[in-house]
Amino acid sequence: MLSEEYPDLLKADGLDEAIIGVVQRMGTQAICYDTEKVIEILMRDMTEDEAWEYFQYNIAGAWVGEHTPFFLTRESMNEEK
Repeated sequence: MLSEEYPDLLKADGLDEAIIGVVQRMGTQAICYDTEKVIEILMRDMTEDEAWEYFQYNIAGAWVGEHTPFFLTRESMNEEK
């Protein structure tokens, strides 16, 4: 479990299903989420456009310190948009 192995890492509420791993940068670590899966989770309660807007402003746009999570956008997802 990530919280046991990496107790200092910050998790986004309700998005555990979208976690794909831990990334490292300049001596710090952060949880990495799959952006497409995050959007799928958000779309359980809102439209796709609303999910993207919410994600961009409230999730990807939030800075909560050095362990702020990362969000991976896969290349195939960019080709679809």
